[in-house]
Amino acid sequence: MNWSDQELIDGCKRRSRKHEEFFFKKYYGYVMGISLSYSKSRDLALEITNDAFMKCFDSLKKMNEAPALKPWLRRITVNTAIDYYRKDKRFQNHLEADGETPVFDEVYAPDQLAFEDIIRLLKQLPEDQQLVFNLYEVEGYSHREVAERLEITESSSRVYLTRAKTKLRQLIQQHMKEYAGR
Repeated sequence: MNWSDQELIDGCKRRSRKHEEFFFKKYYGYVMGISLSYSKSRDLALEITNDAFMKCFDSLKKMNEAPALKPWLRRITVNTAIDYYRKDKRFQNHLEADGETPVFDEVYAPDQLAFEDIIRLLKQLPEDQQLVFNLYEVEGYSHREVAERLEITESSSRVYLTRAKTKLRQLIQQHMKEYAGR
């Protein structure tokens, strides 16, 4: 079956199992990719993906107009990942910026780094730093928005981002030394 997105949405609104199954299969890779970028393990990414689809199906039946699917799915998935971090309370002991911590605007990855290498290096960051880095650098949220979503202060968001970028620079340098030694 090759249904259009609108036909899928209409079927999902009616809670048609076939439409939901096809919708899930069609967008599984997209949602799972986002989930993997926000989690340390494939199991957690799978949980986030499944919950995101459940939220998606619940939301669709309440909507009058069809959303732009991919941006809408991205937003639901990112918010679901944030919910998982909040549940874990990983940010209970967050840090305040001391006012002297420099915030760097960009991370420069050498051209030789493959996409898979970058993802592997990002997964080596502590979870709080990885989440703030993704929200700020990948999703484009401001520090105020990151702080509101994660229930931390803006200065904590800046500190986590700075530490993530510093750690990424170190990881990239280490990776490049290992790569050069091969």
